Amino acid sequence: MLTDDQVTRFIEDGFVKVEQAFPEETAAECRTILWRETGCAPDDPATWTEPVIRINGHTEEPFREAANPPRLTAAFDRLVGPGHWAPRGGLGTFPIRFPSAAPPGDDGWHLDASFQGDADPGDYFRYRVNVASKGRALLMLFLFSEIDENDAPTRIRVGSHLDVAPLLAPYGEDGLTMMEISTRAIPATEHRPITLATGRPGDVYLCHPFLVHSAQAHHGTRPRFLAQPPLDPVKPYDVDHGTSPVEQAIRRSLGR
Repeated sequence: MLTDDQVTRFIEDGFVKVEQAFPEETAAECRTILWRETGCAPDDPATWTEPVIRINGHTEEPFREAANPPRLTAAFDRLVGPGHWAPRGGLGTFPIRFPSAAPPGDDGWHLDASFQGDADPGDYFRYRVNVASKGRALLMLFLFSEIDENDAPTRIRVGSHLDVAPLLAPYGEDGLTMMEISTRAIPATEHRPITLATGRPGDVYLCHPFLVHSAQAHHGTRPRFLAQPPLDPVKPYDVDHGTSPVEQAIRRSLGR
Protein backbone atom coordinates (compact mmCIF):
# COMPACT_ATOMS: atom_id res chain seq x y z
CA MET A 1 0.00 0.00 0.00
CA LEU A 2 1.27 3.47 -0.82
CA THR A 3 1.92 5.68 2.17
CA ASP A 4 0.19 9.03 2.66
CA ASP A 5 3.51 10.74 1.90
CA GLN A 6 3.85 8.86 -1.38
CA VAL A 7 0.34 9.89 -2.39
CA THR A 8 1.11 13.52 -1.53
CA ARG A 9 4.30 13.35 -3.60
CA PHE A 10 2.30 11.85 -6.50
CA ILE A 11 -0.12 14.78 -6.43
CA GLU A 12 2.73 17.30 -6.32
CA ASP A 13 5.37 15.58 -8.48
CA GLY A 14 3.16 13.59 -10.85
CA PHE A 15 4.65 10.14 -10.25
CA VAL A 16 5.51 7.51 -7.65
CA LYS A 17 8.04 4.69 -7.91
CA VAL A 18 6.84 1.29 -6.68
CA GLU A 19 10.02 -0.65 -5.98
CA GLN A 20 10.02 -4.39 -6.71
CA ALA A 21 6.37 -4.37 -7.72
CA PHE A 22 6.97 -7.71 -9.42
CA PRO A 23 9.82 -10.26 -9.03
CA GLU A 24 13.13 -9.86 -10.86
CA GLU A 25 12.74 -13.49 -11.94
CA THR A 26 9.54 -12.56 -13.78
CA ALA A 27 11.37 -9.66 -15.45
CA ALA A 28 14.08 -12.08 -16.61
CA GLU A 29 11.47 -14.43 -18.14
CA CYS A 30 9.96 -11.49 -20.01
CA ARG A 31 13.38 -10.36 -21.27
CA THR A 32 14.05 -13.82 -22.69
CA ILE A 33 10.85 -13.60 -24.75
CA LEU A 34 11.58 -10.04 -25.86
CA TRP A 35 15.17 -10.83 -26.87
CA ARG A 36 13.87 -13.50 -29.26
CA GLU A 37 11.53 -10.99 -30.87
CA THR A 38 14.23 -8.36 -31.35
CA GLY A 39 16.21 -10.75 -33.59
CA CYS A 40 19.34 -9.70 -31.71
CA ALA A 41 21.71 -11.84 -29.66
CA PRO A 42 22.10 -10.92 -25.97
CA ASP A 43 25.80 -11.82 -26.00
CA ASP A 44 26.72 -10.29 -29.37
CA PRO A 45 26.70 -6.46 -29.50
CA ALA A 46 27.47 -6.66 -33.22
CA THR A 47 23.79 -7.63 -33.69
CA TRP A 48 22.58 -4.48 -31.90
CA THR A 49 22.40 -2.39 -35.04
CA GLU A 50 19.43 -0.13 -34.24
CA PRO A 51 19.18 2.46 -31.44
CA VAL A 52 15.63 1.35 -30.64
CA ILE A 53 13.41 -1.60 -31.55
CA ARG A 54 9.71 -1.30 -30.74
CA ILE A 55 7.80 -4.43 -29.81
CA ASN A 56 4.03 -4.57 -29.46
CA GLY A 57 2.09 -6.04 -26.56
CA HIS A 58 2.67 -9.49 -25.06
CA THR A 59 0.16 -11.58 -23.13
CA GLU A 60 2.22 -14.62 -22.11
CA GLU A 61 2.06 -15.67 -18.47
CA PRO A 62 5.10 -13.74 -17.18
CA PHE A 63 3.76 -10.53 -18.70
CA ARG A 64 0.37 -11.09 -17.08
CA GLU A 65 2.11 -11.73 -13.76
CA ALA A 66 4.06 -8.48 -14.09
CA ALA A 67 0.97 -6.47 -15.02
CA ASN A 68 -1.25 -7.19 -12.01
CA PRO A 69 0.79 -8.02 -8.87
CA PRO A 70 -0.84 -7.22 -5.51
CA ARG A 71 1.48 -4.26 -4.78
CA LEU A 72 0.46 -2.60 -8.04
CA THR A 73 -3.26 -3.29 -7.84
CA ALA A 74 -3.29 -1.81 -4.34
CA ALA A 75 -1.50 1.26 -5.70
CA PHE A 76 -4.02 1.51 -8.56
CA ASP A 77 -6.84 1.51 -6.01
CA ARG A 78 -5.12 4.25 -4.02
CA LEU A 79 -4.32 6.55 -6.95
CA VAL A 80 -7.29 5.93 -9.28
CA GLY A 81 -9.97 4.50 -6.99
CA PRO A 82 -11.30 0.96 -6.40
CA GLY A 83 -13.38 -0.21 -9.34
CA HIS A 84 -12.28 2.74 -11.49
CA TRP A 85 -9.56 0.93 -13.47
CA ALA A 86 -9.49 -2.17 -15.68
CA PRO A 87 -7.06 -5.07 -15.07
CA ARG A 88 -4.54 -5.63 -17.85
CA GLY A 89 -4.22 -8.89 -19.79
CA GLY A 90 -0.59 -8.20 -20.69
CA LEU A 91 1.93 -5.43 -21.31
CA GLY A 92 3.27 -3.27 -24.14
CA THR A 93 4.56 -1.45 -25.99
CA PHE A 94 8.24 -2.14 -25.43
CA PRO A 95 10.77 0.40 -26.74
CA ILE A 96 13.96 -1.66 -26.42
CA ARG A 97 16.93 0.74 -26.49
CA PHE A 98 20.45 -0.25 -27.44
CA PRO A 99 23.79 1.52 -26.95
CA SER A 100 24.27 3.53 -30.13
CA ALA A 101 25.90 6.65 -31.51
CA ALA A 102 22.91 7.10 -33.84
CA PRO A 103 20.12 9.38 -32.62
CA PRO A 104 16.98 7.43 -31.63
CA GLY A 105 14.65 9.85 -33.42
CA ASP A 106 11.94 9.64 -30.75
CA ASP A 107 13.44 11.59 -27.87
CA GLY A 108 11.30 14.74 -27.85
CA TRP A 109 9.36 15.95 -24.82
CA HIS A 110 5.67 15.06 -25.04
CA LEU A 111 2.46 13.83 -23.42
CA ASP A 112 1.12 10.41 -24.32
CA ALA A 113 -2.22 10.42 -26.14
CA SER A 114 -5.25 8.80 -24.56
CA PHE A 115 -8.04 8.24 -27.10
CA GLN A 116 -8.38 7.91 -30.85
CA GLY A 117 -11.02 10.53 -31.64
CA ASP A 118 -11.34 10.87 -35.41
CA ALA A 119 -7.71 9.95 -36.12
CA ASP A 120 -6.76 7.07 -38.37
CA PRO A 121 -5.80 4.03 -36.24
CA GLY A 122 -2.17 4.21 -37.35
CA ASP A 123 -1.78 7.97 -36.85
CA TYR A 124 -0.89 8.04 -33.17
CA PHE A 125 0.25 11.68 -33.26
CA ARG A 126 -3.36 12.69 -33.97
CA TYR A 127 -4.78 10.68 -31.07
CA ARG A 128 -6.14 13.02 -28.42
CA VAL A 129 -5.93 14.09 -24.77
CA ASN A 130 -8.68 15.90 -22.85
CA VAL A 131 -8.87 17.42 -19.40
CA ALA A 132 -10.70 14.36 -18.00
CA SER A 133 -7.97 12.07 -19.40
CA LYS A 134 -10.51 10.05 -21.36
CA GLY A 135 -9.04 6.62 -22.14
CA ARG A 136 -6.06 6.75 -19.75
CA ALA A 137 -6.07 6.41 -15.97
CA LEU A 138 -2.26 6.38 -15.58
CA LEU A 139 0.92 6.44 -17.59
CA MET A 140 3.13 3.55 -16.42
CA LEU A 141 6.78 2.58 -16.86
CA PHE A 142 7.62 -1.08 -16.15
CA LEU A 143 11.36 -1.73 -15.80
CA PHE A 144 12.48 -5.13 -17.10
CA SER A 145 16.23 -4.50 -16.88
CA GLU A 146 18.62 -2.59 -14.66
CA ILE A 147 18.43 1.05 -15.72
CA ASP A 148 20.91 3.64 -14.48
CA GLU A 149 21.55 7.16 -15.71
CA ASN A 150 23.53 5.91 -18.75
CA ASP A 151 20.94 3.33 -19.87
CA ALA A 152 18.48 5.71 -21.56
CA PRO A 153 16.14 6.17 -18.58
CA THR A 154 12.94 8.06 -19.32
CA ARG A 155 13.29 11.76 -18.47
CA ILE A 156 10.50 13.27 -16.37
CA ARG A 157 9.66 16.92 -15.81
CA VAL A 158 8.73 16.84 -12.13
CA GLY A 159 5.38 18.53 -11.47
CA SER A 160 4.72 19.18 -15.15
CA HIS A 161 1.27 17.58 -14.94
CA LEU A 162 0.10 20.60 -12.96
CA ASP A 163 0.82 22.86 -15.95
CA VAL A 164 -1.08 20.74 -18.47
CA ALA A 165 -4.70 20.66 -17.28
CA PRO A 166 -5.17 24.44 -17.72
CA LEU A 167 -3.95 24.06 -21.31
CA LEU A 168 -6.56 21.36 -21.98
CA ALA A 169 -9.52 22.80 -20.10
CA PRO A 170 -10.64 25.29 -22.80
CA TYR A 171 -11.02 22.45 -25.32
CA GLY A 172 -13.58 20.41 -23.38
CA GLU A 173 -14.50 16.85 -24.30
CA ASP A 174 -12.63 16.89 -27.63
CA GLY A 175 -9.36 18.03 -26.11
CA LEU A 176 -6.27 18.39 -28.29
CA THR A 177 -4.21 16.04 -30.41
CA MET A 178 -1.00 14.65 -28.96
CA MET A 179 1.03 17.02 -31.13
CA GLU A 180 -1.10 20.04 -30.25
CA ILE A 181 -0.93 19.57 -26.49
CA SER A 182 2.75 18.59 -26.56
CA THR A 183 3.59 21.75 -28.54
CA ARG A 184 1.85 23.82 -25.86
CA ALA A 185 3.10 21.84 -22.87
CA ILE A 186 6.81 21.81 -23.76
CA PRO A 187 7.38 25.57 -23.27
CA ALA A 188 4.90 25.70 -20.38
CA THR A 189 6.93 23.14 -18.39
CA GLU A 190 10.50 24.18 -19.20
CA HIS A 191 10.90 25.57 -15.68
CA ARG A 192 10.27 22.16 -14.10
CA PRO A 193 13.20 20.12 -12.70
CA ILE A 194 14.11 16.90 -14.47
CA THR A 195 14.48 13.47 -12.90
CA LEU A 196 15.34 10.09 -14.43
CA ALA A 197 13.27 6.90 -14.20
CA THR A 198 16.11 4.66 -13.03
CA GLY A 199 15.78 1.44 -11.08
CA ARG A 200 15.94 -2.34 -10.93
CA PRO A 201 14.04 -5.00 -12.87
CA GLY A 202 10.61 -5.22 -11.28
CA ASP A 203 10.32 -1.53 -10.41
CA VAL A 204 7.31 0.37 -11.80
CA TYR A 205 6.74 4.11 -12.13
CA LEU A 206 3.08 5.12 -11.86
CA CYS A 207 2.65 8.53 -13.47
CA HIS A 208 -0.11 11.07 -13.79
CA PRO A 209 -1.47 10.90 -17.36
CA PHE A 210 -0.53 14.57 -17.96
CA LEU A 211 3.14 14.14 -16.99
CA VAL A 212 5.55 15.57 -19.60
CA HIS A 213 8.37 13.12 -20.32
CA SER A 214 10.79 12.01 -23.01
CA ALA A 215 13.06 9.24 -24.15
CA GLN A 216 16.79 9.82 -24.64
CA ALA A 217 19.80 8.31 -26.38
CA HIS A 218 21.48 5.27 -24.82
CA HIS A 219 25.03 6.03 -23.61
CA GLY A 220 25.58 2.86 -21.59
CA THR A 221 26.67 -0.68 -22.44
CA ARG A 222 23.61 -2.88 -21.78
CA PRO A 223 20.28 -2.82 -23.65
CA ARG A 224 17.34 -1.29 -21.81
CA PHE A 225 14.08 -3.19 -21.51
CA LEU A 226 10.99 -1.22 -20.50
CA ALA A 227 7.24 -1.30 -21.10
CA GLN A 228 5.07 1.82 -21.25
CA PRO A 229 1.42 0.71 -21.11
CA PRO A 230 -1.51 2.81 -19.98
CA LEU A 231 -3.75 1.86 -17.12
CA ASP A 232 -7.21 1.85 -18.67
CA PRO A 233 -10.02 3.63 -16.82
CA VAL A 234 -13.54 2.30 -16.37
CA LYS A 235 -14.86 5.85 -16.88
CA PRO A 236 -13.36 9.33 -17.37
CA TYR A 237 -12.16 11.26 -14.36
CA ASP A 238 -14.53 13.74 -12.71
CA VAL A 239 -12.52 16.95 -12.67
CA ASP A 240 -15.23 18.85 -10.79
CA HIS A 241 -15.97 16.47 -7.92
CA GLY A 242 -13.54 13.52 -8.07
CA THR A 243 -11.42 12.77 -5.01
CA SER A 244 -8.81 10.32 -6.28
CA PRO A 245 -5.20 11.63 -6.21
CA VAL A 246 -5.21 11.88 -10.02
CA GLU A 247 -8.39 13.98 -9.90
CA GLN A 248 -7.08 16.01 -6.97
CA ALA A 249 -4.02 17.01 -9.03
CA ILE A 250 -6.19 18.06 -11.98
CA ARG A 251 -8.58 20.03 -9.78
CA ARG A 252 -5.68 21.69 -7.96
CA SER A 253 -4.11 22.80 -11.25
CA LEU A 254 -7.50 24.22 -12.35
CA GLY A 255 -8.06 26.02 -9.06
CA ARG A 256 -11.15 23.96 -8.20
